[in-house]
Formats: sequence, C-alpha cells, structure tokens
Amino acid sequence: MENVFTSVLTLLIDIQRQIYSSLSGYLTAFATNRDWVALLGVLPAGILFGAVHALTPGHGKSILASYLLGSRLQALRAAAVAGVLSLTHVGSAVILALLAAPLITRTLGGGVGRAPALELFSRGILIAIGLWLLFRALRGRRHVHGEGVAVGFVAGLVPCPLTLFAMFLALGRGVPEAGLMFALAMMLGIGLTLSGIALLTILARDAVVGLMARHGASLERLTRVLDGLGGLLLIAFAAREIWR
Repeated sequence: MENVFTSVLTLLIDIQRQIYSSLSGYLTAFATNRDWVALLGVLPAGILFGAVHALTPGHGKSILASYLLGSRLQALRAAAVAGVLSLTHVGSAVILALLAAPLITRTLGGGVGRAPALELFSRGILIAIGLWLLFRALRGRRHVHGEGVAVGFVAGLVPCPLTLFAMFLALGRGVPEAGLMFALAMMLGIGLTLSGIALLTILARDAVVGLMARHGASLERLTRVLDGLGGLLLIAFAAREIWR
C-alpha cells in the first residue's frame, strides 16, 4: 500500500512539473504574440491543470473533509463550501501577487508560493473553529448558519502556489491579463476537484450514519460524535501545518 501511495505521489509531482513548464510556455508565447484566440484555446488546459494540481498535498482537502465529516450539510451546500474554498484559495494568491508586483524581480527568484503570516492566521482560526465544533458536540448545540462558508473562506486564505506562479510569471512578462485568465481557469479546475472530494465525504458520512442508525444507534448521538471527530481532525490538521 505504501509503495502504491509513493508511486501515485511521484506521478502527481511529475505531472505538476509538466504543468509548470507548460504554463510558462503558454504565458511566454502570449507575451510574444498577444494572440487572444490562442490563449482562449488553452484555457481548458488551465482548468485541467487546476484540477490535477488540487490533487497534490495541500489545498485544504483534509480540512474540507474533516469539517464536512462532522457537519450536517447536504451535497449542494457541501459543494458551495468547496467553491468558497477554491475561490478564496486562488483569489488570495491573485491579490498577493498584485500587491507584491513591485517586488516581482526579487520574489521570483525564491519563496514563491508562501505567505507565512497569512498561513499562520488561517491555521489559527481553523483551530478555533475546531474547538467550537468540539464544544458544540459536548453541548449538543445546533448548526450555525453560514459556518461552512466561514470554514471554506478561512481554509482558502493560504494562497495557491500554482496561481502565484502564473501571476508572477505573467506580471514579470507584462501580461497580467493572461495571468488573470489562467487564474480563473485554474480556480474552476480546483473547484471541481474539491467539490468531488466534498461530495464523496458527504456520501461516506451519510453511509456510516445510515448503517449505525439501522443497528439502533441514536441519530443525535451519532451526529454529535461526528461533530467532535470533525473538530479534532480540524485541530490536528491545522496544528500540523503550523508546526511544519
């Protein structure tokens, strides 16, 4: 099993290297010829890049699944949380790149893809949300309206490294509009992957709850247990990222 996981991870890393190389080629070509038709023609590849990139470690997948495991959200709302996460994940990278535009020549040389203060703030808030889930599980409190959206927003505050790369590259070549177009395409791809993970989590959660309920377990007690488990996992994943 470990060998299979290592092989899959190696494959994803190799694909990601090809994505970075291809993205660099597309942006360089557009900077040279300003051919909008050609650029629009490769945007579907940008969606694919985002979808595959989201499968690599990071991007809030563990946090999203942890929260949804203990939530009572159904499929449509779970997909909405995934959409908010992907929008914030890509949007924060775009804003960070635009704000850092005067420093591109220094930043492009190293450190691209990291925003330590923003990451620390995001993980700290997620730990607070995890503690709230634990408290709610113990007290049996009702679900708070808009809580899932808040989790998606906070988890997405960590900027997407691929979007940062595309934006810095585009700004460095004087074609910010191309970087924004690719960012939009990649956001759609990331959103598709995260929505798929959200839906699978919801299906797995409902299957476990249904199975236990058929064996006489209290539905209210099960949801509280899942609430607590989701809180613990949220705290664990956020703390691990802070420690790293």
